[in-house]
Amino acid sequence: MRRWLLLLPLLATLAALFLLLPRALVLPPTLDPSAPLDLRAPPGLLTRYKLSRMGRDPGLCTASFAISGIPLQPLPPQPMRNGCGIAEPVRLPSELRFSPGVPIVNCPLAAAWAVFERHSLQPAAEEAFGQRVTGVRHLGSYNCRNVYHREAGRRSRHATADALDIAGFTLADGRSIGLPRDWDAPPPANTFLRAVRDGACRAFGAVLGPDYNAAHRDHFHLDRGGWSTCR
Repeated sequence: MRRWLLLLPLLATLAALFLLLPRALVLPPTLDPSAPLDLRAPPGLLTRYKLSRMGRDPGLCTASFAISGIPLQPLPPQPMRNGCGIAEPVRLPSELRFSPGVPIVNCPLAAAWAVFERHSLQPAAEEAFGQRVTGVRHLGSYNCRNVYHREAGRRSRHATADALDIAGFTLADGRSIGLPRDWDAPPPANTFLRAVRDGACRAFGAVLGPDYNAAHRDHFHLDRGGWSTCR
C-alpha cells in the first residue's frame, strides 16, 4: 500500500502530461491529417489521403486551393438528379491551354490535377523533351451517362464531373504528343506518355489508358474513383 502511495504523485504527473500532450503537440501541416493539403508541396505520405478526404469534407478542397495560393473559379452547384450532378463545380485551374476549352470538373478532381500537373506532368516533359507542356487536348469531363455509354448499369464517374479524359499534349515548341499515335512511337514520345500515366497514378484514384482496353486506346481516363487501378 505504501508503495502505491509513493507512486501516486508520479502517476498524477504522467496523467496530466498525457492530457496536455494533444494540445501541446503541433504537427507540421504535411503530417497533420486534418490540415488542408498544400497543392504546391511535393507529394508526401498523406497526399493521397488528403485528396480522398476532399470528397467527404465540403469546403476542404477550396481551403486547399486558398492556402496554396492557386486561384479557383467556383461555379453554381448542379443538384444531383438521377445519379448526375456536380457538388462543387469549378473551372479546371491551370496555366495550360485546354482544347476544346477549359473543362468543368468537381473541386477534388481539380485538386488532384493541380498536384499531377505540377509534380508529374511538367517534370516528365522537361525530362523527356527539355521543355514544358503548354497545352492539353481533352475529350471532356462532365457527362450524364453510364459506364461505357451502356443503357443500363452504374453511372460513370463522368456523371459527377469526377473524371477527365486526356488525349494529348502540346509542348512549348508547338510539337504535339498524343494518343494513340505516340503510345508505341520511339522515345522520347512513348517514354513521356508512360511517365505521364505513372505520375497520374500518384494523384488520381484510377488511371486508364491504352494498356487497359481498346476503349481507352486514344486517351487517359483520370478519376478519383473508389477503386484504384493504374493501367
